[in-house]
Parts: sequence; structure tokens; C-alpha cells
Amino acid sequence: MAAPNELFCWEGDWGLPSVNTDCLVVLAYARFAGAPLKLHKISNPWRSPSGSLPAMRTSQKDVLSRPSDIIIHLRKQKYNADYDLSAKEGADSLAFISLLEEKLMPALIYTFWIEPKNYVDVTRRWYAEHIPFPLNFFLPGRMQRRQLEKLRLVRGNEDLEAGEELEKELYRDAAECLNLLSQRLGSHKFFFGDSPSSLDAFVFGHLAPVLKAKLPGGKLQQHLKSLDNLTHFCTNILLLYFPGDGRVGHQQPVAPAEPGGDFDHVPNKRRKQLLSALVALGAMLSYALLTGMVSVQHVQQEALQHSPGLRSLASPDDDEEEEG
Repeated sequence: MAAPNELFCWEGDWGLPSVNTDCLVVLAYARFAGAPLKLHKISNPWRSPSGSLPAMRTSQKDVLSRPSDIIIHLRKQKYNADYDLSAKEGADSLAFISLLEEKLMPALIYTFWIEPKNYVDVTRRWYAEHIPFPLNFFLPGRMQRRQLEKLRLVRGNEDLEAGEELEKELYRDAAECLNLLSQRLGSHKFFFGDSPSSLDAFVFGHLAPVLKAKLPGGKLQQHLKSLDNLTHFCTNILLLYFPGDGRVGHQQPVAPAEPGGDFDHVPNKRRKQLLSALVALGAMLSYALLTGMVSVQHVQQEALQHSPGLRSLASPDDDEEEEG
């Protein structure tokens, strides 16, 4: 018997099986198609076979990272959520997936990685708290720079200026996309009837983080919540295919930080002190083992230059090579 496919993805929170859009797309499609997977939910992308998440190690030991490649592989293994679609429905599915990538995904990048309060209070904070030390010093900043580069590529403009004009344009396109999706879904349970397809997986993966994250800057979230059928669509998928998943009962608040620091989330004072001591010990060890705190500080400073308060998006020269 062949070894099962292994899927490595970001762990869940906010009531979601994963906090990452691409991971959610793959997880949803695998559930829809009934594909058996050996699942590894992790918070360190360097532990995946590709150095990024999601990543699938196939039974033939090949490694796939793009959601589309993973879905194609599952289809070749006869796990096809689109099996019952007509030719027209298949074409419609591809058209709407392209619309998501062109119109909605740029606004998602802006919402989570550029909008100042969202980035500081939610995105950077979540990854800094979950990625293991000392990687949490520089991986969030590196991830942000890659998202900025992705936004430039999608928009086809390397000189994008971050500000109100860009924000309005991105949110206008995203609202148009959401309205079209809402019209297409109508009163149906899924986009093509009573059974979910790859389009449902892509829509769920893009919408669920916006719906569930506690975003201080929630313009896109407010518009999504005004579309009742899309809200119910995401909620129904979570209830039907991911019941009890996402560590909703154990998540830490991701609202703006309270005075006193992150260790105030830990109720036991002695445990706080122990964790603080361990962090200090780790810092000293990393000083000796790594290239030195000077280089880490340099990366931190570079990341901060591209974080909230940035007046323009990072230039291509600032982007670092992908890890792994």
C-alpha cells in the first residue's frame, strides 16, 4: 500500500483550520474530494519539505507547494471535487478563480500585510507569537516583503505607492468581486448546487480569514459581513467539514496589545517568570550560535522600514531570496 500524501500547512486559529489562505484552499479541497492526507499543522515553514507552507510530499516523494499543483495531483489520484461539473460550469469555475486572484487577493494582501493597525495588531503579532524563537525575529518581516512583491506582480506595477488612493482602488475591486460572488452563489448552498467544488475551496480560502480574524481596520470585513449568503457559505463549510477545528477555544486575543506585554496572557505569575528566563537564555545561546545579534537587529530594522508607516511599497532591490 502506497504511503499517504503528507500535507504541511500553517496551524489554525480564529476558529479556522489554518490562518493561511493557500493552506485553507488545499485543506478544503481535500475534504471536499475525500482525499486522505497525513496532516502536519506547524508554525515553522522551515520544517516543511519546501521551506514554505503549504507543501505536499507525495507518495512518490515529490514536493508540491502551489495550491493548483496540489489540487492537480489529487485529481490524478482520482480525488476530484469537480467530477460532476459540466463543461460550462468548469469554465465558470476557472473564470471566478481568476477573478479572485486578480480582484480580491490584492485587497487581502493590503488588509493583512500593509494596513498599519491590522499588520501590527493581528498579522505580525500572530506570526511573532507562533513562529519559534529566534525565527520570529525576522520571518514575519520577510513574509511581509514577499507579500508586497506578490502585490506588485499581480498589479503589474513596481512603483505602487501605498496610501489612500491605492487602498480605495484595491477595496473597490474587492467589493466588486465579492458582489459578483454573492450574485453567483444566490441562495444555493455551494456555487454549483449541493456539492462543493474547487471554486468553493478557493472562495472559502480567500474569505474565511477576512470573516474570522479580529481586524481593527475592517473595511473589507464589513463589506463581506453585509453579504449574508457569503457569510453563511463560510460558516456552513466550517460546520460541515471542519467541526471543532481551528483551536477556537484556545486562541489568544489578537486585538491591540494590552499594556504589560504578551506574557500577560499567561495567568500564572511564576510561569511568566520562567518563560521570561527561558527567552533570555535562548537569546544568549542564539548570540553564540548564530551570526550574532547585530545581523538579527539589522533584519528587524529592515522589516520595520516596510511595516506600517511605510510611505511606499518595498522596492524589488529590497526583497530577499526565498528561504528553503
